[in-house]
Amino acid sequence: MGKIIIEDMEFYAFHGHFREEQIVGNRFLVDLEMEANLEIPAASDQLKDAVNYHRAYEIIRKEMRMKKSNLLENIARRILDALYAELPGIEKVTVKIRKMHPPMGGPIKSVGVVMTR
Repeated sequence: MGKIIIEDMEFYAFHGHFREEQIVGNRFLVDLEMEANLEIPAASDQLKDAVNYHRAYEIIRKEMRMKKSNLLENIARRILDALYAELPGIEKVTVKIRKMHPPMGGPIKSVGVVMTR
């Protein structure tokens, strides 16, 4: 077993509860941690034996850019669903999504959710 980690993927997207957020947009950071058997690709040194983390990035980028979501929880669920549907070999996935400087009436660096499946 092992972990594949991608940190601080940055996207500009139009998610949020407030209408203005879905018009103006905001910056989001996404972290991903995938658990899988890494022994086979470690021995073979072949991408065909590995969980393709470039493909994982593309899946996340697609989910961040597609339909607008009101809640970060909805985006996280869609990302988890898509990763499990398209990447064989993953056994556990954790996704963390942060909205930077959310409109909450004061200075806040970020608000986020973490979901694991």
